[in-house]
Amino acid sequence: MSAPEPSEKTSTFLITHAEGDSAVLKDVHDGQVHTLSSNPGVEEADAVEATVAPEPPMNLTWSVVEVEERRQLTTERSEEPPTVQERELAAEQEVGEIAREERAGTGEIHVLTVPPEDTESAVEDVLDDEGTLSRAARLGVSRVEVRSEDGVVSVRYMP
Repeated sequence: MSAPEPSEKTSTFLITHAEGDSAVLKDVHDGQVHTLSSNPGVEEADAVEATVAPEPPMNLTWSVVEVEERRQLTTERSEEPPTVQERELAAEQEVGEIAREERAGTGEIHVLTVPPEDTESAVEDVLDDEGTLSRAARLGVSRVEVRSEDGVVSVRYMP
């Protein structure tokens, strides 16, 4: 019995690698990775709402059938401290916990409580983590702002 033929797939994808003649997309909902046989004009750290299809005969690479939306994702460290609300959320949780709150409008705010001496490395981890970009793509936002003070890291997913 042969495996069923792969078919078109519509989803939100994070561009994890891009060159002039190819690109790699990661589905932010199921984690599946799709290598494109050509680059449809995307850059690393873009998010695209697109439909992809396998390329016959081997179905090892994919091509983009349609791009509904493309947005560049950015991560940045803010000089601003966490807000009063974010500090209050941190005060209510144990070190190592994370609180997730919806933002007014679009996006989310995540508040991480960390040992004060690990604050800087936690900020760097958030900024360097591909998961941060995947979450931004999944939430439909374009910008991630990280604020911190000793023991508190606020990750703001914003339009």
